[in-house]
Amino acid sequence: MSELISVGQLYTGSIRHPHTKRTELLPKNNESSFQEVLQSQMVHFSHHAEQRLQQRGIEFQPEQLAKIHAAIDHAASKGAKDSLMLINDTALIVNIKNRTVVTAMDEASMKNNLFTKIDSAVIIT
Repeated sequence: MSELISVGQLYTGSIRHPHTKRTELLPKNNESSFQEVLQSQMVHFSHHAEQRLQQRGIEFQPEQLAKIHAAIDHAASKGAKDSLMLINDTALIVNIKNRTVVTAMDEASMKNNLFTKIDSAVIIT
């Protein structure tokens, strides 16, 4: 691919990982857009998580979001499904398959709490 793709521009061609064969092109159909592929790789926040972040005054810097993204990738590579992720003084429950933060807690909200329905924990430094 010699063409540059700018932010917001859709790419409807095939995207290929450098280590895959031409027969393993991603996405499989030409109807998927670059935007859809990009969206499937991003960190999402559920409505509930967004509310909790706002209520608790939690904000993430781009560097922190990049670390969360990398932690999701790592958890996915180990087969995790629902993970507790600790970053700074914040706990996140993340659905790994959907790359979605389900809820978020600050340090005060974590005290005396029990985390259930998780199969892994990641400490992000």
